[in-house]
Amino acid sequence: MMKVNVEVECTPEEARRFLGLPDVTRANDVYVDAMAKAMQGMTSVDQLQSFAKQIAPMGEMGLKLFQQFVEQGAGAAMAGFKASTEKPKS
Repeated sequence: MMKVNVEVECTPEEARRFLGLPDVTRANDVYVDAMAKAMQGMTSVDQLQSFAKQIAPMGEMGLKLFQQFVEQGAGAAMAGFKASTEKPKS
C-alpha cells in the first residue's frame, strides 16, 4: 500500500477558481446586508431565535431536520475515518 500526501498553498479565491466553482461574493454580500438590516433593533436572544425560525425553510421543523442531517453526516464521516485508520487484520 502506498500513501501520498500533497499540500497546496493557495488562497480561498485561487482554490475556488481551480475547482471551477462560481464566484458568489456579490450574492453573499447582498444576503449578509439583508440579514444585517433585518436584525437591526433586535435586542434579545428570544427575538433573534424567533427571527431564525421565521426565515428557516419549514420553520422549526426545518431546523431540526437540518440538525439531524448534520449529525448523521458527522457520524458517517467519523465512521469512515475510523475505518480508514484501522489496521488491516493479517
